[in-house]
Amino acid sequence: MSNIIQAIYNIYKCPVYNTGKYYHAKNRANNMGEALEHFIKDSFANSYGFDEADAMKAHSETFAYLGNQNNPPDAILRGGDAIEVKKIESFNSALALNSSYPKSKLYRDSTMITTACKNCDGGTWKEKDLIFAVGVVKNDNIKQLCFVYGEDYAAGRDIYERIRTQIKNGVLEIPDIEFAETNELGRVNHVDPLGITYLRLRGMWHIENPFRVFKYAYKFNATKDFNFLAIIGVEKYESFPQEDRKKIESEQGININYKTIKDPNNPAIMKNVVVITFAR
Repeated sequence: MSNIIQAIYNIYKCPVYNTGKYYHAKNRANNMGEALEHFIKDSFANSYGFDEADAMKAHSETFAYLGNQNNPPDAILRGGDAIEVKKIESFNSALALNSSYPKSKLYRDSTMITTACKNCDGGTWKEKDLIFAVGVVKNDNIKQLCFVYGEDYAAGRDIYERIRTQIKNGVLEIPDIEFAETNELGRVNHVDPLGITYLRLRGMWHIENPFRVFKYAYKFNATKDFNFLAIIGVEKYESFPQEDRKKIESEQGININYKTIKDPNNPAIMKNVVVITFAR
């Protein structure tokens, strides 16, 4: 069963970070966002260099669910975590989440996920830890890559739902409107006298990228072509098989440090995490 520790080791040993040319040549990606997503999936499935048929087989054995651009998450590991892949073009770029607010975890009762997603992995799960895989991609090359768990990055969903609810309630206070519930903020029907115009209320959520959020815990090596960062809660890190942890801990080029970060729900509280970095 694959996990984030195995993926980190595979990325460290990966022969290529030029994702654009590599995946375009293999006809597995039409754009850099898709190329980065394939790279991340290959890192968990250890399927670098596979042709399309073998890669599909490896992905099927590794993942319980594979989504698409309109149906998050991008993947769910069999018996494991969910994965959301985000591509940005610079160290200063924010993540565009569109109508979906930042998630600390993936919840089965979310209206934003498909029935197939809810029924995957046995269909009995209630929540899954969520990995944000964020890559800075320039000229077909991954320059920086970060793995961070949502619970260490984003606030709990009650924080965001409170804002959504207040906006909806504010709209409902407008007299003589016909409001309809949707997966977005809502929709106002029959705005005009003919009843042929409607207004979609759509959120456009953004969140600062993890390289900026965790700059106090991570130093970028400007002399290297590729920088990797992972932030994993200590308890979560120690839950992974000891043999996987020993494998990355024995690599001299991989730096593993125990640090503290701000709790996303209360910055007055510090959380104990493992920070894993390397540069190539």
